[in-house]
Amino acid sequence: MKDADATESADIVVIGAGISGIGAARHLMADFPGKKVLLLESRDSIGGTWDLFRYPGVRSDSDLHTYAYEFKPWRHRSAIAEAPLIREYLDETVNEFGLDEILRFGHRVTSADWSSAEARWTLQVAVKDGTERKTIKAGFVFSATGYYRYDEGYTPHFEGRDDFRGDILHPQQWPEDYDHSGKRVVIIGSGATAVTMLPAMLMGDGAAAHVTMLQRTPSYIASQPRVDNLAVKLTKLLGAKRGYAATRLKNIWIDFLLVSTLRKFPDFGRKALRKWTLKELPVHVDVDTHFNPPYAPWDERLCVTPDGEFFKALRGGNADVVTDRIDRFTENGILLKSGQELEADLIVTATGLVMQMLGGIQPTVDGRPLKMSDALLYRGALISGMPNWAMMLGYTKASWTLRLGNVCRLVGDVIRRMDANGYDIAVPVVPEGLATTDLLDLTAGYMQRAKPELPRQGTELPWRMHTTFVKDNRLFKGKLVDQNIRFSARTSASADLTSAAADS
Repeated sequence: MKDADATESADIVVIGAGISGIGAARHLMADFPGKKVLLLESRDSIGGTWDLFRYPGVRSDSDLHTYAYEFKPWRHRSAIAEAPLIREYLDETVNEFGLDEILRFGHRVTSADWSSAEARWTLQVAVKDGTERKTIKAGFVFSATGYYRYDEGYTPHFEGRDDFRGDILHPQQWPEDYDHSGKRVVIIGSGATAVTMLPAMLMGDGAAAHVTMLQRTPSYIASQPRVDNLAVKLTKLLGAKRGYAATRLKNIWIDFLLVSTLRKFPDFGRKALRKWTLKELPVHVDVDTHFNPPYAPWDERLCVTPDGEFFKALRGGNADVVTDRIDRFTENGILLKSGQELEADLIVTATGLVMQMLGGIQPTVDGRPLKMSDALLYRGALISGMPNWAMMLGYTKASWTLRLGNVCRLVGDVIRRMDANGYDIAVPVVPEGLATTDLLDLTAGYMQRAKPELPRQGTELPWRMHTTFVKDNRLFKGKLVDQNIRFSARTSASADLTSAAADS
C-alpha cells in the first residue's frame, strides 16, 4: 500500500453514500454553504443497500413516499419500488444538488482518531482497491454507514453443506448474472428477503421450476398495493411537491395508527392478520402451520408483499412454504427433522445480516479506544464520550429515513452553537445514575446476536428514541441542545474530555 499524495481537510465528513449519507450531505451542504463537506463512499457507486444487493426482485419494504427524502418528491407510480428505481432516484439527487462535487468514490475509512489538541478527527482512508491510503482531517463526522456488514451476511452452520451438489448463495453476495431458470430452489428464511425472492424467481422467461420457502419460524406477511392510487390523485390535484407532501403525511399517520393498534391490541392484531392471510392463501396451505408466528405483531418487522404477489405465487402451484427444522444438507437438497427431503438445484441462505456499527470503524479519543457497547446515544444520534460525531439510526417500525431530517437538524444546531460561541468541541455526557435500556426493540435474530456490541439508550429524555416517527418526532420539537452536551474550546479540550470520559 502506498500513500496518496496529499492530506485533505474538511469541516464536515459524511461517511457512506447510501440513502442516508446522500440525504445527510444535502442537508448539511444546505445548512452550511460556507463549510467544506466531503461525502466518502467505500465502493465505486452510490446507493448502499440498493446497489449492493442484486438478488431477484430486490425492493423496498416501505413505501417510497416516506422512505424517500422530504426535500425531493418520489415521482414514480410505484410506491413499493425495486432497487433500480431507488438507485435512479439517488442518482437524480446527487446530480440535482451538486453532491457529485463532494463525492469521493473508493474511499474506505479504516480508522478514526480524535485529537483534543487539534480538535479534529484524523481519518485514515484506504483508497481505490486499498493499494493507496490517504489522511482526511475533519472537524465533524456524520456516520451514515448503515447497520450491517457489507462484506458478509449471516449464515449459520449447516451440517453436510459440502455434500450438496448444487449451488448455495447468500442474497448479499448474489451474482448479478446468475441464471436460476428451470432450477428447483429452496430459500432458507422467512423474512423480507425470502418473501421478496420467492415470487420474483418465478416471473418472466427465466423463471425457476419450483421455489420453496423453508422456514423455522413463520412471519406475518401483509399485502399492500404497489401503486398508491390516492397518491396519484393527490399529485394530479395538488401538483408534484404538495401532492407528495400530502401523501407522505397520510402514510406516516396510517402506518403509525396501524403499528400502534397492532402493538396495543396484539390478540386483535393476530386475528386480523390471520384473517387477511387466510383470504389470500390457496386452500391446501394451512394458515396456522405456516403463517401463525409465536410472537406478537411487530415484535419483529412485518413483511410486505406488493399486490399480494407472494400469495399469488403460492396459488400458482410452483411455490410452497415448508415449516420445519433442518437436519442436514444432502447431495440432492435438504433433509428436515421430520424426515422429509427437499430436493434442490439451488439453496438460498436468506438467513440474515451481521450487524455492525460505524461501518466497522473503531474510533479512539486521545488514544483511548471508544467501545460502542459502553456508550449511550443522545437523541439516538450523538454518541456519549465521542466528540463531534453523529450517526444515522433510523426506525424499526417506520421507514428508516423518516428520521434523517431530524438527526440533521440536531447536528446543525450543535454546529451552529459551536460556531456562535467559539467552541471547537461538543461531546455528549451521560448524567450520573441514568437508567439504560436496549437500543432496538425488535426480536429479529440479527439484532439479538448483535445486542452485546450495540450502544444503549437511556430511559429518559433526551437519551432515548422511539421507533415510530410520530412519537419520535415529538422529541425533536423545540430546543435540541441542552446541558447534556458539553461544549469547550480547543485550549480546554483535553481536561474537559478527560472529565467527560469519566462521566460517561
